[in-house]
Amino acid sequence: MKVAILSGSVYGTAEEVARNAKQLLADAGFEVLFNPRVSLADIEAFEPDAFLAVTSTTGMGELPDNLMPLYSQIRDLLPPAWRGLPGAVIALGDSSYGDTYCGGGEQMTELFAELGLREVQPMLRLDASETVNPEGDSEPWVQDFITALSQ
Repeated sequence: MKVAILSGSVYGTAEEVARNAKQLLADAGFEVLFNPRVSLADIEAFEPDAFLAVTSTTGMGELPDNLMPLYSQIRDLLPPAWRGLPGAVIALGDSSYGDTYCGGGEQMTELFAELGLREVQPMLRLDASETVNPEGDSEPWVQDFITALSQ
């Protein structure tokens, strides 16, 4: 099974969580596409069977600048070949920001719904005010994602 990881990061933490998820998926036998600067053409050429989005939140609950162009392209095209594929989201944020907490992840969850992706598990929220090791804290959730994809 081929899994495409979409990643958006301001300071690199979400990218590290995505890189760790890529390794766990690869160790479980999945073929994984992960490149923080991946293009829509790269994703389409890869022909993914599943999607994982890992993103931080910036500003007033927005996606990071490095993910916005890809997000906009996907939203404009809504590739029909992706309808029904499994997907899930890991969101990084800081709960002290109130209503905008994990807003980037919420945007990706909404995009996945618009694409018709099947949410295989609820979004993981990693709170910067509570976690010192987001990669490690995400591992049980990623293992559950792997199990969900394997069924």
